[in-house]
Amino acid sequence: MNGVATYTRFELKRTFRNRRSFIFSLIFPVIMYFLIAAPNRHNKAFGESNGQLFPISAPQYYMVGLLSFGVMVAGLSTGARIAAERQVGWVRQLRLTPLSPRAYFRAKVATGYLMICIATALLYVSGTILGVRLPATEWVHMTYLVLIAAIPFAALGIGLGHLLTVDSMGPALGGGASLFAFLGGTWFPLTGHGAFIEFCQLLPSYWLVQAGHVGLGVHGDPWGAKGWIVVAAWSAAMIGLARLLYQRDTKRV
Repeated sequence: MNGVATYTRFELKRTFRNRRSFIFSLIFPVIMYFLIAAPNRHNKAFGESNGQLFPISAPQYYMVGLLSFGVMVAGLSTGARIAAERQVGWVRQLRLTPLSPRAYFRAKVATGYLMICIATALLYVSGTILGVRLPATEWVHMTYLVLIAAIPFAALGIGLGHLLTVDSMGPALGGGASLFAFLGGTWFPLTGHGAFIEFCQLLPSYWLVQAGHVGLGVHGDPWGAKGWIVVAAWSAAMIGLARLLYQRDTKRV
């Protein structure tokens, strides 16, 4: 047990020392937020969710929107670190130690969620700097749902790290996060009906965005049974995929 705790602490330290990953995963969404929201901080013509209009300011609206993007990037960025470790042979060295696969995954999940929590906190702080004010219950409810919706992305990041090389992880990380954000409604509200909307509602990014909409004044459960089922199914599938790709990677010479 002490070995597991030691390795987890080591992983956390290495995460903060990786400046490129730290800046891209955490600082980039914050920079985007200030560039978009700050010039429109007094504009209150935002705030549409599920066909309902809310008198929401631009800083609050974009904080919620970029929250989902920041969480996805932070979760997937774990894969970039794993790919770099595989390239230098660090993962292979770990297999020669008594560290179990379960302990390895626990450490990776812990570091991934640390990045997610920091990304969330930075956007919350940025929002408050620009005047966002929410009741404490809404902050807690939004954070709770966002952390649950982040599970598929944290697992997918681990899986991709054991599948792709360092050179291919960059495009996969940027392209994957952008595609999920686009289809989830991060940049614009997805309204109406039809096959496209039905398809988007089958993606975890859609419900991650909906979780953030608690911060737009959406009361009650923004997910409903369908949201919980989709998030649970994607979580189970991505965890299984990450485990499968890890096992396949360990069999390579």
